Amino acid sequence: MTAPHRPRVGLALGSGSARGWAHIGVIRALEEAGVRPDIVCGTSIGALVGAAYAAGELDRLENGVRELGIGDVVGFLDVSLSGGVLKGNRLMEFFSRDFADRPIDELGVPFAAVATSLRTGAEIWLRRGSIFKAVRASIALPGLFAPVRWEGSFLVDGGLVNPVPVSLARAMGADIVIAVDLGSDILGRRFRAASAQDAVAGAVTKWMRKLQEDLSALAPGKSPDEPAMPSMIDVLTTSMDIVQVRIARSRMAGEPPEVVVAPRLAHLRLLDFHRAKEAIEEGHRAVERAAHNLAVLNEQAL
Repeated sequence: MTAPHRPRVGLALGSGSARGWAHIGVIRALEEAGVRPDIVCGTSIGALVGAAYAAGELDRLENGVRELGIGDVVGFLDVSLSGGVLKGNRLMEFFSRDFADRPIDELGVPFAAVATSLRTGAEIWLRRGSIFKAVRASIALPGLFAPVRWEGSFLVDGGLVNPVPVSLARAMGADIVIAVDLGSDILGRRFRAASAQDAVAGAVTKWMRKLQEDLSALAPGKSPDEPAMPSMIDVLTTSMDIVQVRIARSRMAGEPPEVVVAPRLAHLRLLDFHRAKEAIEEGHRAVERAAHNLAVLNEQAL
């Protein structure tokens, strides 16, 4: 008699910039619950954390991000004169400092990242080649990080087309998909939370805000009681949040995962990478909130 097939569990890690450190807490909590993914894929920051997990380097990544301070985050800002505000090289240097680059198909766990073709708008699944280059392409948020050259094309952030890559996990052979959605509570909350975060985030966006204030002071007819315009980076990131949340909801409605883990981190901004501790803890709590569904999943996988 043939042994019953054990369902393969896929973990689809969504985009969300600094909120993505929550993926570390999610993975830790899943392991504590006895769930070890057979397949991992990710978009943007989800690709970065997923790659570290697939490479067996999650401990080093977690130790590194927990030590990040505001000064370290400011150090990631390598200004670019073309393609985007930032080159993204310093962020990747931080990611790669503790372990060597290697081909994706040599990782301990099957892994893939999502990017977007800037030329055609096509969704690109990166399943071979350099793990660092794949991650760098997947996190290339338009307007912020410069695109990445890949096989004669330019690639940008995969969140433009597939913010929570459930479909990729299925294509890689997953029978059961756990999706981590970092945008479930974002819309309508960023600007309400902004004033409480200015003291922390100000060191990162201070130069942008100062430029905007100087230009605004030159504009005639502005009432002193008129609400201040949001900063350039707030407009950019909130616009991207809207696009990605809408796309994620649409994609997951058509390609529903078995379990959705939804950390609540709308108060974190794009570059709040120094707030890893609270993001990781919230990722852990989000798995606890999905405990019932995970228990059912474990029963199916046995």
